[in-house]
Amino acid sequence: MRILLIGASGAVGSAVCDALAGRHEVVSAGRSHGDHRVDVTSDASVEALFAATGQVDAIVCTTGGMHFGPLATMRPSDFDVGLQGKLLGQIRVALIGQQALANGGSVTLTSGIDEPILHAVNASAVNAGVEGFVRAAAMELPRGLRINAVSPTVMTESLPVYGPFFPGFESVPAARVALAYVRSVEGPQTGRVYRVWQ
Repeated sequence: MRILLIGASGAVGSAVCDALAGRHEVVSAGRSHGDHRVDVTSDASVEALFAATGQVDAIVCTTGGMHFGPLATMRPSDFDVGLQGKLLGQIRVALIGQQALANGGSVTLTSGIDEPILHAVNASAVNAGVEGFVRAAAMELPRGLRINAVSPTVMTESLPVYGPFFPGFESVPAARVALAYVRSVEGPQTGRVYRVWQ
């Protein structure tokens, strides 16, 4: 398969690339790294990406910014970071990208753990939105297209940065998270959320 991986240079994306590259052609894209540049908050940028890549068999998105901080000081502009980045950014990729998918192709988006944690109101709301979009979109996609999401807990490799937000949580290695993306890309299911929490 020819797979477009957006966010290939990140902790999740690099593990997904390693898991898929041995069997498939992986075309990477990101804001500042990869074969192509893309800003998922811009329709024009995403459209230009698909114009450059042409038809693909699968789209995997592991990118999108979010806001972490206490609710007491959160402003609407802070909350908008996750809405525009991780939520609408990934939805934008799916909506525009469906036209570039070969028949029977797939889209895999990224949500996250849905267990509420301190200072992650934005993340919790955005992750729920991603999952709701996936479940509803799966009913309407034509041509045998599929869509799923992967919901990982904190990764072992990300503990230096995100560990303080997850006290008492078991981390999982990035390679294990990547297997859920392989399952989504190579398997037959649609409308699923693959949870990798322990």
